[in-house]
Amino acid sequence: MAMRKYIQLFAPILLSAISVVSVHAEVVQTNTPPVAAPPVAPPKPKAVWKSSLAIGLTMTSGNSESTLATVNGGTSRKTDDNELMLGADGAYGQSKAPGQTTTTTTENLIHGFTQYNQLFTERFYGLARVEGKHDEVADLAYRVSLNLGAGYYFIKNTNTDLCGEVGPGYVWQRLGTNDTSYTSLRVGEKFHQALSDRARLWQSVEWAPQVDKFDNYVMNAELGIEADLTKDKKLGLRTFVTDTFVNEPAPDRKKNDLTWVTAIAYKF
Repeated sequence: MAMRKYIQLFAPILLSAISVVSVHAEVVQTNTPPVAAPPVAPPKPKAVWKSSLAIGLTMTSGNSESTLATVNGGTSRKTDDNELMLGADGAYGQSKAPGQTTTTTTENLIHGFTQYNQLFTERFYGLARVEGKHDEVADLAYRVSLNLGAGYYFIKNTNTDLCGEVGPGYVWQRLGTNDTSYTSLRVGEKFHQALSDRARLWQSVEWAPQVDKFDNYVMNAELGIEADLTKDKKLGLRTFVTDTFVNEPAPDRKKNDLTWVTAIAYKF
């Protein structure tokens, strides 16, 4: 009987205590802020290929007859981590003097390159470049160069970029009747400037001497400008001048070759 009285006495107190503890636990759980999820990095923008093809044609008739056709194509893909660029160009020209029945080849060249840049920082990068050229008029059967090196963007923004590159390389060529190969050094710079939303300018210079004979070198330079002809910016008018200086040319050939080209360019 005594035990039953104790149970009847303390049971309501125990149930009340359990209720208070339960309510307190719910309140604590409700007021505890949720654990924040770790931030999710935004996805990197998808790499987009940018390509162009330009074709030019110049013809004369009358006292002299001449034809010059040029083609220039290139594509590139740039991300925050790397850059890949490929390009190729060619030209073919003929002329016939007054009173003559035979034509003379004034231009016959093919040139191409590919370059890969691995960015270590936003501005500093390592590079690998392969380039080849054939120029019948300059008596160059082939010149193939392989270059490694480093580059740095001195200016890099939406409208302007300016970079310099330097590094060793190796050249294989047949100039005239001579087959030669040698270790080279390549030093170059490239510049691009947006003049407006529909016009841009570019310029580049590179110097590539033979390491153990600096008098044997090749220098290439280019300066060009392009303006969009359509609102979608897919069609443009491009004009540029290229200059190649070979300090030790093939026999009976001049050191300097200058070419001025005006072409219609299609971008895709």
